[in-house]
Amino acid sequence: MALLRTTPVTAVGDLYALIRDKRAISRAEIGALTGMSRTAVAARVRELTARGLVVEQDQAPSSGGRPATLVSFNADAGIVLTAAIGGSRARLAVCDLAGDIRAAADIDEEPGFGPADLMPAVATRLGALLGESGHRGTRIFGIGVSLPGTVDAQRGSSLDSPVLTGWDGVPLGPFFAGLGGAPVVVGNDANAFALAEWRAGAGRGLDDVLVIKASTGLGAGIVAGGALQRGALGAAGEFGHDKTVAADGIPCRCGDVGCLEAVAGGWALVRALNDEGRTARSLRDVVDLAHSGDALARRLIRESGRHVGEVLAGAVNLLNPAALVVAGDVAGAYDIFVAGLRETLYGNATALATRTLQIVPSHHGDRAGVIGTAMMVLDDVLAPGIVGALV
Repeated sequence: MALLRTTPVTAVGDLYALIRDKRAISRAEIGALTGMSRTAVAARVRELTARGLVVEQDQAPSSGGRPATLVSFNADAGIVLTAAIGGSRARLAVCDLAGDIRAAADIDEEPGFGPADLMPAVATRLGALLGESGHRGTRIFGIGVSLPGTVDAQRGSSLDSPVLTGWDGVPLGPFFAGLGGAPVVVGNDANAFALAEWRAGAGRGLDDVLVIKASTGLGAGIVAGGALQRGALGAAGEFGHDKTVAADGIPCRCGDVGCLEAVAGGWALVRALNDEGRTARSLRDVVDLAHSGDALARRLIRESGRHVGEVLAGAVNLLNPAALVVAGDVAGAYDIFVAGLRETLYGNATALATRTLQIVPSHHGDRAGVIGTAMMVLDDVLAPGIVGALV
């Protein structure tokens, strides 16, 4: 994101993007990086300071002479609200403009819930979190919602989600009308996980990262060449419905048969346990049973890893990622799951593609969804053109 001297910055929104990226920078450094004159830098910094988006504070260490004043990104200039909605739970958070969580809460969901059932509760709980975190009255820059499956970003709705029945085509923005009219940004959940892990987690500093989200359903966020890849229709990474021999003839909840999720998704593991007389409502329950020593739960999680590794081998060959990050509820049983995943991934991918591949757990754990959703909405509402229009 750093700007080169050969790419002059003239718009105030671009300058804000530079300060946001650096977090703190002197006016002289801004001029050196952008080629702007001292007068132009001062004028634009003044505009941003007047609106509280940046602050001038903390003098940089001096090497002799007058120390320079740092222009700092002001993460407290406002907040964003986030809702990471999954197949069995919605995770909610109030985040500052750096994406750091200031308050969080969960809403457990019943099977078959629809948007009219869940979204009013999400909006109400987010409103309560504003008060609990001391942010009532603070400017809300945006509201982010992440969903499993493909989304229609323009309409702000699910486009094709086998996980959320009855959500496709339903705009989610109107549910938040009581929270002040902030823009609502809707994105894919695995992409949100990928943003969190790539920018500030297990994949930080890498240009090629594959982040798999294994929870109720299966999905992947793909970072290739230093950019998040969404695909032509926003459906990149939906590997849960790839066909696999292990699921041959087994019905999937998407209506098809033979999908990977039918033998490796969290919902399939829950079904298998319940069929054997265990009590499990979600993959989190399966993980708890595995940690308590339940042999069947441990076997199912390991087999899930084996099935996932077999399908992902092709993706590793195609993308050659530097790291494969395991996220989602299955990360709670990371060692068990990855033992199976390594077995088939390394057995089916090429030796070259896996030679330096790192397989690592999510850095953010169960916070990855809301953190990545915050990053998603911040990229939108703090984009240079939006900030330029604001100022």
